[in-house]
Amino acid sequence: MAIAKLDLLSINFEKEHYNEVLLKLFDHDDFNPELATKFIDSVTGLSVYNQDNLYEEILVRLNDASKKYQFELKEIPVKNNQINVLRVKEYLDDLLLDVERIDAVREQLEKMIVENQEAVIQLKHVAGIDVDFDDLFNCAYLKIRFGKIPVNNVAKLDYYESLPFVFKDFENDGHYVWCMYITTPGDAPEVDNIFSSLYFERIYIPNFVHGSPELAIGEIEEEARVAKEQSNKLQKRIAKLFEDNQDELNRIYTVSKHLNDVAVMQKYVVVIGDHLSVNGFVPSKNSKKFKKDFEEIENVFVDIKPANSDARLQPPTLLKNNWFSKPFRMFVEMYGVPKYNDADPTMLVALSYTLLFGIMFGDVGQGAILSIVGFIAYKKFGLQLGAVGMRLGISSMIFGIVFGSVFGSEEILIPMFNAMSPDNTMTLLIAAICLGIILIIISMAFNVFLNFKKKNLGEAILSQNGICGLVFYISILGLVINMFLGLGFVNIFYVLILIVVPLLLIFLKEPLIRKFEENKKMFPNGFGAFFVEGFFELFEVVLSFITNTMSFLRVGGFVLSHAGMMLVVYTLAGMVGGVGEYIVIVIGNVFVMCLEGLIVGIQVLRLEFYEMFSRYYEGNGIPFRTIKED
Repeated sequence: MAIAKLDLLSINFEKEHYNEVLLKLFDHDDFNPELATKFIDSVTGLSVYNQDNLYEEILVRLNDASKKYQFELKEIPVKNNQINVLRVKEYLDDLLLDVERIDAVREQLEKMIVENQEAVIQLKHVAGIDVDFDDLFNCAYLKIRFGKIPVNNVAKLDYYESLPFVFKDFENDGHYVWCMYITTPGDAPEVDNIFSSLYFERIYIPNFVHGSPELAIGEIEEEARVAKEQSNKLQKRIAKLFEDNQDELNRIYTVSKHLNDVAVMQKYVVVIGDHLSVNGFVPSKNSKKFKKDFEEIENVFVDIKPANSDARLQPPTLLKNNWFSKPFRMFVEMYGVPKYNDADPTMLVALSYTLLFGIMFGDVGQGAILSIVGFIAYKKFGLQLGAVGMRLGISSMIFGIVFGSVFGSEEILIPMFNAMSPDNTMTLLIAAICLGIILIIISMAFNVFLNFKKKNLGEAILSQNGICGLVFYISILGLVINMFLGLGFVNIFYVLILIVVPLLLIFLKEPLIRKFEENKKMFPNGFGAFFVEGFFELFEVVLSFITNTMSFLRVGGFVLSHAGMMLVVYTLAGMVGGVGEYIVIVIGNVFVMCLEGLIVGIQVLRLEFYEMFSRYYEGNGIPFRTIKED
């Protein structure tokens, strides 16, 4: 359970080294920058470095061209991280103008090909009909339209029978009727409007077609073939242009991307007269190396100070965990990260979560499957939950040996503890309560430690999760044990000193803190208002001790639930018999693993958050974030 120690670093440099310093800073994965506004608001004469971003436009043009013309841009090693923006813009203007001219011709060809394809479809529907397109197109007093109309709208043409047009349908494919209509030039606008309202889609027959539909199809297909060949040649010509310029485009892309990143980092740069400064936090173990790395640049100086040296800044939290507890960091971060001066609870969470899950899901076979699935999910897909599953599976296997359960069968191993025996039910439930008591006491002790570390003496001593709450809770447990076992160590002094006094101090916590720590009036709103509010809060405190302890009954309950569900699976399998018995066993195990595994995982997380985390954890720290992450 550790939080990495940090140092506050201030990087001071001249304006001419701006790009060089920030590019190097961007590549560091151990620097948490602080916004310049945190400094300029409290000091007169400071400002945030603000320059126009000249590289964003270049990047946008390159990325748009890459998507449109389907060529790849790559970051490559470059010797010089500088470009002349005006020359680059001229270069891109010339290149993309040539490409756009070629592409405009290609698009016209593609449009013509599509129109020809639609015309061929139309002509195929009229093939076999005695029609001569030379005669149709040479009619001076008729207008002919080819196209298709939705099947449902054909009947609506009856409403317009008074209009001067002739409708001829050729083929019905179930969705559209392929057709043509003829009208006079004078009536064409009105008739066209009517057919348009009925969703008629006109298909244009090229003017160069002659003769019968069969002959026209051949002419159109030949033109489309020639156009396609020309379109392909133009596409290759475009690809060749980008191929010839690929190295230069990659160089411009790489430098522009890096310098754009630098421009985005302006919000961290403080202007101090003619000098610039960037402030941030670095792990203490890397500080000297960091300083040496940056001071290799001429006129760059790095100051190293303690993390808490600047009252304007709250140091971020960088969690440092071992191989076992690291995957469980995700559960801690769901609640929030601890403050820099707090303690990291990840190891406590890892141990308690693994222990509780293993008890509630104790099965050698199912635990092994969980570990294997978790290993694959972690290694192949990088899921942290998979790494958690690996550890939980091992815990399940260990407790599966204790319960003698292998894929729900208790005949393969001899159980050390038979959970399904009626004689062991009460023992199991009492053991679950005892485990909960131990975890609650550990959580309260951890809270006392944290508050003493933060010098919150009032919370450490007087709170329900402080020393008074710990003494009261343990004393109540002693009272219960004495009542059941008749040990005789409880007397009036025990009750007064170890139960009544701690409870009274918890009741008076806020007035006492105001009096001794803040030197204020104990009852600013009057004793009566305090008493009423404090009484109900104290009642809730006592009730919470009971409910939190009893919540751990679910640990024993899920042990019985798991064994009971698997007993049902094997009973059903025995009823089926034969090959079906093995099928039922496999399906039953999969069902129990998925259903109960999910429920147990959620219930353990609930115990962590409500019965343990709430006693000692605040989670109001700031996570350590590098420039790239930000």
